[in-house]
Amino acid sequence: MDSHFRLQDDDPDGRIFVRSLFNRTAPYYDAANQLFSLGSGPWHRRRCLLRAGLRPGMRVIDVATGTGLVAQEAVRISGDPCNVIGVDLSEAMLAAARKKLAIPLIQGSADCLPIANETADFVTMGFALRHIADIGGVFREFRRVLRNGGTLLMLEVSRPRRFLNRTVAAAYLGRLVPLLSRWMTGRSEAQELMRYHWHMIDQSLPPERILAAMAESGFRDVRRITDLDLFHSYIGRKP
Repeated sequence: MDSHFRLQDDDPDGRIFVRSLFNRTAPYYDAANQLFSLGSGPWHRRRCLLRAGLRPGMRVIDVATGTGLVAQEAVRISGDPCNVIGVDLSEAMLAAARKKLAIPLIQGSADCLPIANETADFVTMGFALRHIADIGGVFREFRRVLRNGGTLLMLEVSRPRRFLNRTVAAAYLGRLVPLLSRWMTGRSEAQELMRYHWHMIDQSLPPERILAAMAESGFRDVRRITDLDLFHSYIGRKP
């Protein structure tokens, strides 16, 4: 593990570190994310939501909403900002989301959502599973807030399995994007954020383990859709 991101004794699950990092980098997050996704982020997020079955009128809880990138596309599909609730641990990320989205925003963590049982038709989480230590506990929490028949959609990026793809991803995401993020923003925090993203992608859980944890947590019809050997959609249904 990169010693720069080694967990501390007083922060065993990394929660304090992650909250601090995202609080410090919230103003630069969207610009860095555009570099990361080569500008294809909105199209990809919308495609994944539609492919998983999101339709107008459905209620959505977007966990780890960040600056609201997934929530933004969910609002466009659902048709009503009141249908989408954003939850995030970082108050600075929520402040950034509030500037562009008129949706309910709540500060909270994925493993203890401040939301009532059976509230949503959809639970979404974009590119945040890699920050979670106890994925089984989080999946059970997602299942709690979903209505019967509701859908869980998680978007993730993981280390490519093919050697060539892995080499290209390491060069672009691991080295070039952090440097460009610092150059574009003039801030070392943006470089640190994108270095951390690649570190967590490179250390990400195998897809098979994620699918197994979803099934063990009570989700059915569990499946994974992969694009470009890098981007994954994990989809499950609450019976």
